[in-house]
Amino acid sequence: MMEPTKVNKQHDLHMRSRKQIELTGVQNVESFDNEEFLLSTELGQLTIRGTHLHIKNLSLENGMLSLEGNIHSLIYQDPGAQGKNKGILRKLFK
Repeated sequence: MMEPTKVNKQHDLHMRSRKQIELTGVQNVESFDNEEFLLSTELGQLTIRGTHLHIKNLSLENGMLSLEGNIHSLIYQDPGAQGKNKGILRKLFK
């Protein structure tokens, strides 16, 4: 009898001098501007806040994202938690 295989979700984040971030396990970029990025990752929603933020490299097929700018904060929500922007969209389209 075959045992079900566990799918190991992986998400890595490497930051250099609070100026560059390289991420893996990125599923989608929900929204972005030069002060905030809202991302869906393998391990939950991630909000990156800062100034002069911009995308250096993006490959959703490979789940990779590179950002540059002045990074002020990284905020994670659990995978089951409702994201800020999803709540707003649900209210609009009810």
